[in-house]
Amino acid sequence: QVQLVESGGGLVQAGGSLRLSCAASGRTFSSYFMGWFRQTPGKEREFVATTSNGGSTYYADSVKGRFTISRDNAKNTMYLQMNSLKPEDTAVYYCALRRGSGSYYYTRSFEYNYWGQGTQVTVSS
Repeated sequence: QVQLVESGGGLVQAGGSLRLSCAASGRTFSSYFMGWFRQTPGKEREFVATTSNGGSTYYADSVKGRFTISRDNAKNTMYLQMNSLKPEDTAVYYCALRRGSGSYYYTRSFEYNYWGQGTQVTVSS
């Protein structure tokens, strides 16, 4: 089994920044994708960003240019640097892991095998 633990959420004013971290432990895989999703009450989980084992990245249009996803494979940790935050970014943010490699970008929640417990991000106006 793989355990994912997010950290770094909190309350920030609009225009501010936060950095989320996702630490993976347990069974490891030679290749895997990692991604960030977010969810607000009553809505489906929404894709934010993803990164492949090789470090290539893909973003939702709503966060492109403001958020940066990165990973440190040696530490089994993924990050999400969030700048120029907006009130509409308020959500519970989840990290996810999918086994495998390749150049395809996985943007749907059911495509991921493991999930963290989520961390709340609140952006005040």
